[in-house]
Amino acid sequence: MDIKEQITGAVEKITKDKELQAQFKKDPVKTVENVLGVDIPDGVVDKVVDGVKAKLGADKLSGLLGKFGK
Repeated sequence: MDIKEQITGAVEKITKDKELQAQFKKDPVKTVENVLGVDIPDGVVDKVVDGVKAKLGADKLSGLLGKFGK
């Protein structure tokens, strides 16, 4: 299982769907597993969720910085 690939796939799906974003805030582990369609092993799921959180946070920050540049 390529963790980076899993993170990228989850981020792409979550960023396109407001409902998934709300679900992710409430229960990130379950949301990521549902989005990816796999049961992620316990030792890996935290890494994937942390990676998704980091990428989502970076995307939001990038969007805010872009607004200031205009």
